[in-house]
Amino acid sequence: MESLTFDSRDLGVTEDFLSRAYARMRIGSGTPGANRARIRRAGIPAVSVDDLALDFEMSYSVTPLGRICLCVVHEGTVRDHGYHGVEDEFGPGDVVLFAPPDLPYAGRICNARYTITMLDPALLGQVAGREDGAPPVRLTGHRPQSAAAARHLARTITHLREGVLSDPEIADQPLIAATAAQYLAASVLAAFPSTALAEPTAADRNDAHPVMLRRALAFIDDHADQPVTVADIAAAAHVTVRALQYAFRRHLDTTPLAHLRRVRLTHAHRDLVAADRGGGTTVTEVAARWGFHHPGRFAGLYRDTYRRSPHETLSAD
Repeated sequence: MESLTFDSRDLGVTEDFLSRAYARMRIGSGTPGANRARIRRAGIPAVSVDDLALDFEMSYSVTPLGRICLCVVHEGTVRDHGYHGVEDEFGPGDVVLFAPPDLPYAGRICNARYTITMLDPALLGQVAGREDGAPPVRLTGHRPQSAAAARHLARTITHLREGVLSDPEIADQPLIAATAAQYLAASVLAAFPSTALAEPTAADRNDAHPVMLRRALAFIDDHADQPVTVADIAAAAHVTVRALQYAFRRHLDTTPLAHLRRVRLTHAHRDLVAADRGGGTTVTEVAARWGFHHPGRFAGLYRDTYRRSPHETLSAD
């Protein structure tokens, strides 16, 4: 897990830090003598979440980040923000994509408190099920498709920061880290317009037969305790991701990752049933062991499936 903090009133020091933490940039100040910048970062290899507070008006010109960069504004404004012909202004409550990973951008941050979330663009392809060699998934707009989608993404980022990255013991678990990163990427794809959708071909439909599905199900059962992507499952079943997704929809009326989540839930249930009542086992530990990084969502999913709370199962005689 990665963490860092920064607090300075020196504009040159701040520019150097930002260039090392993000990408090479030039900054300037429109507020002489009041140039305090505070930054706190927590991250795992594919994702980082930074809380920033600037007590001044700062102009910025940034080279391409190479990563997807999301901004949630809490206080203040971001003005004259632009890249490649796009120009916009953001205020409190806005959730936006700063720029595509391969484009520079510029603007002004005015006495703002905001959160920057960066993620590896390859994560979008993983959760969308793109095969190796396929064109990368790209976001095609810088604002979410709806207010509800923006709120959901903002809640996801808050939980990632407070429920996963704030606890090194949780964040350093590979299955938790992979699941949390994939969930964030899925929330990004749900929020923004993108090139992710791809319909199965005739060959994909021919490959979506029960024998292939059994191979996929066996792989999921054998690897439920490991970080698994849709592409991993498709490779094990010897088909394309589109064929795999079509087979799960056609034969099981679900998706590969939804089935994986159910298998992990089954394992978590068995662990709760088998736990030594006096051994100190907690619901949070069991949930984390099987990749459920959000205790509330785990409890809701568990209750919907087993008609009781996980705590009731753990404490049952």
